[in-house]
Amino acid sequence: MSSVAVVICAYTQLRWGDLQDSVESAKRQPEQPEVVVVIDHEPELYARAKARWPELSVVENTEDRGLSGARNTGVALTDADVVAFLDDDATADADWLGHLLAALDDPEVVGVGGRATPSWPDATGSGPYSDELLWIVGCSYTGLPETAGDVRNVIGSSMAFRREAILAAGGFRSGIGRVGNQPLGCEETELCIRLAQARPGSRIRHEPRSNVSHRVSADRVTMRYLRRRSYYEGISKAVLSRRVGTGDSLSSESTYLTRVIPGAVARELRRFGRGGGVRAAAIVLSVVSTITGYAVGRILGGVVVSAPVTPAVRQPIGTP
Repeated sequence: MSSVAVVICAYTQLRWGDLQDSVESAKRQPEQPEVVVVIDHEPELYARAKARWPELSVVENTEDRGLSGARNTGVALTDADVVAFLDDDATADADWLGHLLAALDDPEVVGVGGRATPSWPDATGSGPYSDELLWIVGCSYTGLPETAGDVRNVIGSSMAFRREAILAAGGFRSGIGRVGNQPLGCEETELCIRLAQARPGSRIRHEPRSNVSHRVSADRVTMRYLRRRSYYEGISKAVLSRRVGTGDSLSSESTYLTRVIPGAVARELRRFGRGGGVRAAAIVLSVVSTITGYAVGRILGGVVVSAPVTPAVRQPIGTP
């Protein structure tokens, strides 16, 4: 049986309650994984987490500030065969890890992602979001496969990889992905593409039976956040296309834009009197904002996202 670690990265005390729920859900997994909590350059949160979980590995991010560096720190700390990642605002179902590990029984599978179900604020509900836009809040969206199968990339809030594959690919790269409240993304997409490019024949799997509940805070259920997140997604896609090529970086997005989005707009317009008009407008706003961000990212390049690329993930001390 493969050894497994669950890495949970956190950067703000505003999510302290969510972080506790996330860590405890990882600890309850029947596979009894090693749980690693990485604090991203927030000394007070580090001290608080260290005191809360003295039995766990609670460490500070030793790389560049941001989610990529924090994940690399977690990978370097453990020597487990499989490293799973759970967001600090996501709570895992009891069988979450088991389904991920089962997908990795196939030796050709190097990574697997699960389903993320949104947990909406009681006061606002889903707000302007149709199911096609749930990627904006880090959740599974219409357009993803509904059954287990091969995919280009996984969703970052719930995923697992063979550790040796992460190391061989050079780890997560800085200069792409979320840093604090800056809603960039695509760091897990970039890693998945590099994994496939580095090892021909390797596969990335989607396993929807592996589920987490992903809390959506009230500040993310607004048109302002929708527009901002979509814009930064466009910038992230521009960075991604420069690093791994336009074909790989936009293959899934082309299908999404030409097949999924038109049908969603038409459906919501038919529901105009039941909030469909707002949701149709939100879809159009998201597409326009994403395209605008992509154009800006292509024009300005590294000026937009200027953090340096990190070197390969360091091996733990004592590992040859």
